[in-house]
Amino acid sequence: MKISFVLNGVSKSLEIADGNTPLIWVIRDILDLKGTKFGCGKAACGACTLHVDGNAIRSCSYPIQLVEGKQITTIEGLGNEENPHPVQQAWVEEIVPQCGYCQPGFMMATAALLDKNPAPTDEDIDNAITNVCRCATYYRMRKAIHRAAELNAEINANIDVQNS
Repeated sequence: MKISFVLNGVSKSLEIADGNTPLIWVIRDILDLKGTKFGCGKAACGACTLHVDGNAIRSCSYPIQLVEGKQITTIEGLGNEENPHPVQQAWVEEIVPQCGYCQPGFMMATAALLDKNPAPTDEDIDNAITNVCRCATYYRMRKAIHRAAELNAEINANIDVQNS
């Protein structure tokens, strides 16, 4: 089956034998983007979180056939070292990672949350970010999520001033 989609801003067209293949394996094994991590394989831990049409999804249980014509963003497409996404910048500022394995999934879940709720409360964060961190860096992640919201607000304020 032929699948066409946009990955990190680049059009892709692949021939996939089984449309039920989980998206994570196409991203990691066929497209060689290793930032999205495999954790549980049951959509429970969130290590595999990426965006499909701006929504955070658990790619380990998301069949590739569902991405036809959609926009996919992985951690590699969120930002880069020269121009980090506010979530990535906040993660660095707050020194969030310990082992770091689950962090791409947390950052992708956070970016999706902030797109929908630019100033989340602690309760909003607890309800929206259900990923699991074995190292338990939740306190630092919460600080980073609030910091990312501040960075987003600063960026938006600068854009508003420039457009005035």
